[in-house]
Amino acid sequence: MEVVTVGRPALDLARPDTVFAALEAARPDIVVSAAAYTAVDQAEDEQDLAFAVNATGAGKVAEAAARLGVPVIHLSTDYVFDGAKDGAYVETDATAPLGVYGASKLAGEEAVAAANPRHLILRTAWAYSPFGRNFVKTMLRLAADRDEIAVVADQWGNPTSAFDIAEAILHTAARLRGDKNFSGFGVYHLVGSGDTNWSGFARYILDSSRELGGPYARVREIATVDYPAKARRPANSRLSTAKFASAFEWTVPQWRRSTVEIVSRLVLGDTRRNIQLNQ
Repeated sequence: MEVVTVGRPALDLARPDTVFAALEAARPDIVVSAAAYTAVDQAEDEQDLAFAVNATGAGKVAEAAARLGVPVIHLSTDYVFDGAKDGAYVETDATAPLGVYGASKLAGEEAVAAANPRHLILRTAWAYSPFGRNFVKTMLRLAADRDEIAVVADQWGNPTSAFDIAEAILHTAARLRGDKNFSGFGVYHLVGSGDTNWSGFARYILDSSRELGGPYARVREIATVDYPAKARRPANSRLSTAKFASAFEWTVPQWRRSTVEIVSRLVLGDTRRNIQLNQ
C-alpha cells in the first residue's frame, strides 16, 4: 500500500477551494483526513478558524473523496463528550462538547457524515508520539529542569500512541480496499487499551525514562481547579473500543507498552525502540 501525503499549501483546510484539486491530483483509493486545528485553549479565541478547519474543511475533504468515488477515514476526538459519564463512552452516547474545539470537531463529524456515506470517523484521545508537541515530550522536557512536576489527577482517559493510530488506519484502509462490499461505515472509538489519569500517565513516563537513564522528576498530584485553563476539559475521556475490535478484528495495544516504546525512542534513539522494561 502506497501512502501519499498532501498538505499545505497545496491543500489548506482553511481554504476550501484548494481541497478537491489537491486530492484529485493524488488520485487516492482512500482518503485519510487527519489534519485539524488542535489548539484547545486558543480555539476559545479563534472560533471562526477552528470551525473553518475542523468543520468546513473536514467536510470539504469528505465531499472531495465522495466526488472521487472513494471512502474517507476521518480522525475526531474525545472532546465531543462532556466527561460526565461514569464509565467508558460508546459510540452511541450523546455528545455534549464543553468548548469551541470539541464543538468544531463534532461539527466536522456531522459534515463528514453528510458529505460522504462511505466514511469512518475514528475518535481518539490523549495522543502522543516522538514528534511535535505532546504530553510525553513535555514531561521529559520538564523533568530535565525540575525535581517535581505538578500534574492533574482528576481527569481520566486512554493514552494513545500515534504509531498505534497509524497502524489502525492502515489496517482499516486495507480492509476497505479488500472488501468492496464493506457495510460498517460510521463512527468508531480508537484509543489505547487501559486507562489512567494524567498524573498516573506522567509517573509512568518518568519512571520509564529513569530506568532508561533519561530525565526523571517526582509527580505531585493536583486538581483541575489548581491548573486553570481557558477551555474546560472532560473529566472522563475513557472511550470503549469494543466496536472497533469487533468490526476490524484488531485491538490497540496496552497503553503502557506503547508508552515505553515512545519513551525509549526519545531517550535512546531509534536503535532501541522496542526495549522491554521491568515495571
